[in-house]
Amino acid sequence: MSVSRATGADPDTLVVSGWSAASPYGLGAAAFAAGVREDRDAVRPGDRDLGPYERAGLLPDFDIRRVLGRKGTRAMDRATAIAVATVGMLLEEAGPGLAADRPEAVGMVLGTGHGSVQSIMDFTRDSLTGEKPYHVDPAAFPNTVMNRAAGQSAIWHTLRGPNTTLAGGAPTGLLTLSYAARLLRRGHCEAVLCGAVEEFSAERAWLEYRARTGSAHRQPAGPLGEGCALFLLEPYGRALAHGRTAHASLLSCRFTAFHDPEDAPRAVTRAVTEALKDASVEPGEVALLVPSDTGGPLGAREDAALGAVFGESGPPRLRLRRLIGDTSAASASLQLAAAVCVPDGRRRPVLITSVDPDGQTGAVVLRTGNP
Repeated sequence: MSVSRATGADPDTLVVSGWSAASPYGLGAAAFAAGVREDRDAVRPGDRDLGPYERAGLLPDFDIRRVLGRKGTRAMDRATAIAVATVGMLLEEAGPGLAADRPEAVGMVLGTGHGSVQSIMDFTRDSLTGEKPYHVDPAAFPNTVMNRAAGQSAIWHTLRGPNTTLAGGAPTGLLTLSYAARLLRRGHCEAVLCGAVEEFSAERAWLEYRARTGSAHRQPAGPLGEGCALFLLEPYGRALAHGRTAHASLLSCRFTAFHDPEDAPRAVTRAVTEALKDASVEPGEVALLVPSDTGGPLGAREDAALGAVFGESGPPRLRLRRLIGDTSAASASLQLAAAVCVPDGRRRPVLITSVDPDGQTGAVVLRTGNP
């Protein structure tokens, strides 16, 4: 293992050297960080169709053409626009040299729930209600494909490295971080933008509501949110060479599954203990917990598992869902963003956990600050 003479750190350590977010607090990392640090509620009544809900965590005043311009946005769906805008903000923070010199060296791993639910349902409805099944808008078809946001973001910003779309429920954001780490460690690229996006639509709201209603094991129906959080993951040595600061080091990722909802605490406990072991971090060293905060029986089981590992008087827990709503596939990425922006610059481990009612759990350990 080589060690940097300037820092004493391993230059191959994977670090988050940049991040940005589009959230109900507004566009950009600064807006998100301010909202989280102030513990500000961003869920409010909307001026659009919210489906079965009265309140939602919506991006304030997000107009696609105003944010991205008129060119190339006529048929762009909301999820794609949010992702493209967030990538642009992250690249601006990282500096113009990130993708300009060797665009093939920069990959992208973007998570999503289903892609744009509204686009899928609108296109399907048009094919059923039109005079002919093929009397549909061909320009709208790309929005029905799950990897639309990732592909369009790469095209828009000239990222020519590996491009991957993942869908894994609530832990999707943690999965993208793990996938990005494997791409880097196996030499498929030199840097990766990773994270997840979710749009709000009345169509998604109704699907979420119907999926939860009548199920004793799913989290209760509640306000939904939307947003995107993206991270620049790269080796520490590369970040230093390009003048970027490490916000956090990736120590470990662990994922488990459960079939019976009653087994969720066991799955969460296993993911957490194995992640801590892989990171060589003792439970008493963890300074902050960022759980998925799903509420209902599932949320109680996640809390019980964390209580079993850390004790009821363990590290403080940052609960994001109550502030911005349920952002579904984007929730874990926004949890990661909260974990990165809340600490005060000291080097300390933080743990992010996620659990999905379909049986997926995940745990990621980061160490904030420089390696």
